[in-house]
Amino acid sequence: MLIYLRVLKESFNFAINALKNNKLRTFLSLVGVTIGIFSIIAVLAAVDSLKKEIEGSISSLDTSTIIIMRFSFGQTDIPRWKSQQFPDVTYEEFQHIERYTPNLDAATFTMNVPNETIKYEDRQVDDVPVASVTDSYYYIESLQLAEGRFFNESESNSGSPVVVLGDKIAEELFGGAQNAIGNEIRLYGRKFSVIGVLEREGSGLFGGSKDTSVWIPVNMVRRIFGDNNKSTFPQIVVKPEKGVDNAEFIALLTQQLRLKRGLRPDEGNTFFVNQLQGFADFIDDITGTMNSIGWLISGFSLLVGGFGIANIMFVSVKERTNLIGIQKSLGAKNKFILFQFLFEAVILAVIGGLIGLVLVFFVSLLASQFTGDFEFVLSPWNMFLGTAISAIIGLIAGILPAISASKLDPVEAIRTGM
Repeated sequence: MLIYLRVLKESFNFAINALKNNKLRTFLSLVGVTIGIFSIIAVLAAVDSLKKEIEGSISSLDTSTIIIMRFSFGQTDIPRWKSQQFPDVTYEEFQHIERYTPNLDAATFTMNVPNETIKYEDRQVDDVPVASVTDSYYYIESLQLAEGRFFNESESNSGSPVVVLGDKIAEELFGGAQNAIGNEIRLYGRKFSVIGVLEREGSGLFGGSKDTSVWIPVNMVRRIFGDNNKSTFPQIVVKPEKGVDNAEFIALLTQQLRLKRGLRPDEGNTFFVNQLQGFADFIDDITGTMNSIGWLISGFSLLVGGFGIANIMFVSVKERTNLIGIQKSLGAKNKFILFQFLFEAVILAVIGGLIGLVLVFFVSLLASQFTGDFEFVLSPWNMFLGTAISAIIGLIAGILPAISASKLDPVEAIRTGM
């Protein structure tokens, strides 16, 4: 064991001397490994961070949550021209599902509407996302209120002029000193009474969050826009009870909507039942593809880096031929010479990899500063992976030079090196 520690120490010293004595040559040899490790770990960190951000944005929704609409989350066998003719889901269909679907925990009807300007006295906030929902949306998304309350069933059904504000909207309209609850704001040219303010969530990579949105009863929006306005996009969001078999629940849900639409047994569905778990799987597929592309592109850099390490090791063997001959003449075994150069190659490659990791670290810090609350994550696993890949590259690149060094004849080596 001590002999290997000694070899490792000597190899480390040789590697450091190579860096000191041949700075330019070593730098050019290591730059490939550095760029390769930087590329791979940067891609992995970016994908991990993006995945974490997306999962965080949907974490308030249970993956068993189902969204019914005329579009599909993923690929479908139905031709596009046919699916484009599907009708939007309606409020009456939502009521039918809510009333007759068994094992239903909660359901809400939502309509996506254009962003709007919100005013309070002489202050206004432009381009605000307006979420028009029924009262049960509060339970499906598990909203957290900082003050006040969400609108109730009576206010939802009657379309009362009440509004719940995101934290940032409340701050911009009322400031930190004034209580927002009970004040009236103007939205769609009408007065709305503020009844609640959500807790601060923070913005993400895509800029928007609950902090910059407001919530109003969907029946108020139906009165303003109507049920056949093409600028709105209705959806029915359904959450089954815990422990219910999802496949069976979806079958019952589909049957209820088919009955409401009067579809014959030989007719296909004119709607899509999308599971949030399917969306999560879709995100996993995308991030997996991004990882694969990153590995493919970075592999070329690592290949160049491997050739660079191999080149510097062959030169090192050439320069130290005399020393190898002396070591072997004094009794050094082939295995000792082999490990000496192999360790040196690994150490050089790891140094290049560590430089790449340091670059990723600083780039991630810099990127996080420019993306607000979105945080780039350089996980310990990715750091370990970068170091391990560097070592493997050094091992592969150094094996041939190390073997050639270990097989040198001591007499020929001494004579050649003189």
